[in-house]
Amino acid sequence: MEITARRSKETARDYAFRTLRKNIVMLKLAPGSMVSEKELADEMGISRTPTREALIELSKSHIVDIFPQKGSYISKIDYSLVDEARFMRLVLENSVVELVCDLATEEDFRELEQNISLQEFFLESDSLGKFFQIDNDFHEKLFVIANKTKIYHLMDSMMIHFDRVRMLRLHTNSEVQELLDDHKDILASLKAKDKALAVTLMTKHLSRYKIDEELIRKDHPDYFI
Repeated sequence: MEITARRSKETARDYAFRTLRKNIVMLKLAPGSMVSEKELADEMGISRTPTREALIELSKSHIVDIFPQKGSYISKIDYSLVDEARFMRLVLENSVVELVCDLATEEDFRELEQNISLQEFFLESDSLGKFFQIDNDFHEKLFVIANKTKIYHLMDSMMIHFDRVRMLRLHTNSEVQELLDDHKDILASLKAKDKALAVTLMTKHLSRYKIDEELIRKDHPDYFI
């Protein structure tokens, strides 16, 4: 498991939740694997109580399965939940790019360009985890520009299902360049204030995981329900 530093004033429960969620998305805690409350707590350097509370909270999003007297397991990937998460994000983000066409400033565009430069750097250095995070930052920035930051964070509990498949796609499909090219095209459409094109490009971008579903399932059959 990848352990990061605990943030200032972050409670043990919040730290456990953030750490476990990240490791589930990054597939360090693999779908279907059994997890030990004690081992997780020891690895994070905290007590079992906040670890248990974090697992319970994650179970509410159907990302952890807890069986009394048996143990806790990282939930296998349920494509129906992936599709729901993708649908929610697509509906919201298509509306967001329309708002961005009206609201974005030159400074906003410079920040998005800097983000794309970072994506290029991490892609060239084969740092898929970093690329994934900067990819997320790109999309979050769009919500910030549209003044819809709270909505972005409200999506969090559902997006973990979509994010695991996105991460699997990065490891399974060598055409990661497609994702970067999508971002460049989306940014160009936003600069041109072409709302229809921005929506079309975002729909294509957020639908790529579906194209690779068969390949992903073939490479990781044990990860899926």
